[in-house]
Amino acid sequence: MKAAVIYYSLEGNTRLAAELIARKLDADLIPLTPSKGYPPGKVSKYFWGGKSATFAEAPKLEPYDFDPDLYDLLVLGTPVWAGTFAPPLRTFIRENHLSAKKLALFACCSGGSTAKCFSQIEREIGSVPAVSKLRLIDPLLGRQEEVDRSITGFCAELTLRVG
Repeated sequence: MKAAVIYYSLEGNTRLAAELIARKLDADLIPLTPSKGYPPGKVSKYFWGGKSATFAEAPKLEPYDFDPDLYDLLVLGTPVWAGTFAPPLRTFIRENHLSAKKLALFACCSGGSTAKCFSQIEREIGSVPAVSKLRLIDPLLGRQEEVDRSITGFCAELTLRVG
């Protein structure tokens, strides 16, 4: 199984999870970087990031190297912003034909549900439901054993389902 982990991360939680997943799946890692970054800091992040997510914006991305024909599985990762996925992932989905691929999703949040986020990603992609989904709560906050256990289970499930 040839896999790619495609993700956007503002504060590092999603990047950490993406790196761990890519390592366990021996997958290519493809970070998404908007041409104009989102401001860090609690108020700025929530205002600009939340507005951008709520209005379904699709920001221009820095160039990335991706050919969907090379992969059997695509694992998409995002932080949860305003209950949905981060806009750079929307841009990636719109720029690439993903509906014929096996997909898995993971999202990093501070708590609460990721169901709406996952549902909206699947709706944006089209008719292909994800083969597996993973919710992680603030992976950088030091619960490494719990994060490792969740990611190991997620990757084992993907290996069984996709091959």
